[in-house]
Amino acid sequence: MPWHHVPVYFFGGMFLANFFPHFIAGMSGVKFYTPFATPPFRGLSSPVVNMLYALFNLALAYTLLVVIGSLQLHRVPHVAIAAAGFGLGSIFIARSVTKLRAQSQPT
Repeated sequence: MPWHHVPVYFFGGMFLANFFPHFIAGMSGVKFYTPFATPPFRGLSSPVVNMLYALFNLALAYTLLVVIGSLQLHRVPHVAIAAAGFGLGSIFIARSVTKLRAQSQPT
């Protein structure tokens, strides 16, 4: 595997992880945090904006993992690097959303 595929797989996994919360929020009709809200990353965006952002993340993940990285699911190193990006991205998203929700609660 070429060295430059390592960051490609890792960030592809992160964008794939970012796809899910926005897709689920959009499909559920729930507002959720996006960079397009006011204030950015702290405000809530409509379900339609979340669906568009989810599809953008999915397209970016596909481009990184498949088009640029030529991800092969039967190659353990390929999947392990993408899974590390997915896992760390998921943890980062969970912690960020928890922090944002705690800040928006009335005291």
